Amino acid sequence: MTKQQSRQPKDESRRRFLKYSGAAIGGAVVGGVIGGLVGRNLNKAGKNEAAPPESTESPAVQRDQDYNQALMFFSQEQFQTAEAAAERIYPQDNNGPGAKALGVAFFIDHQMAGAYGFNAREYMSPPFYKAEASQGYQLTFKRRELLALGLDALNEYSQQKHAKKFPKLTPEEQDAVLTAFEKDEVDLKDVPASAFFAMFRNLAIEGVYADPLYGGNRNMGGWRMRNYPGNQMSYTNEIEKEEFIKMEPLSLHDHLQMG
Repeated sequence: MTKQQSRQPKDESRRRFLKYSGAAIGGAVVGGVIGGLVGRNLNKAGKNEAAPPESTESPAVQRDQDYNQALMFFSQEQFQTAEAAAERIYPQDNNGPGAKALGVAFFIDHQMAGAYGFNAREYMSPPFYKAEASQGYQLTFKRRELLALGLDALNEYSQQKHAKKFPKLTPEEQDAVLTAFEKDEVDLKDVPASAFFAMFRNLAIEGVYADPLYGGNRNMGGWRMRNYPGNQMSYTNEIEKEEFIKMEPLSLHDHLQMG
């Protein structure tokens, strides 16, 4: 017997060992694709068992979330106060949702966190002179400072008058507090309380009708109450039609989806 003939059974045994052990190691290193297939084939060679049926259940659908609804400037208390005050200015009724449901307080918060709240495009250096009402905003306070001051004052005044903060008052009490600010019956640290009220009221209305991109007008509910079509790309197909056409509103975000 030659050396080659005497070594052959041993070599075959070693090759078989390396083949199966290499496949097992490869499966562990590469992952479940190769190793799993090899392992399953080896099992089938020894057992003729059917694989368990795959689940027909669809994966859980993640709930849609509006990540634009997040605070950027207000404290939690200021946000709750702004939400309650905006709801009295634009309350929910039979025509549709109010300021709270439309996310108006988020719109105001985002405006105060941006260039508008900082008066970034306006000259804000002294000397300051008393201005006419027709000249617009002329206060030394930045808008964000005036809003924060006014919201804190709403709570302080409510606490003095009713022993509760503004969000906890009844709607009638909240209306009385807002009216006191509108009529300058409240001391707001050398700032007309009516200036805060007027700015807040304007912001609340803007939050109802601005594009949802800016935080308010949730689900375009403000537009739907007015049958306003929003930001349509074109009216080419509708402009020649004689009948009234009611269109589903579109936001600036919708154009990204369409593009």
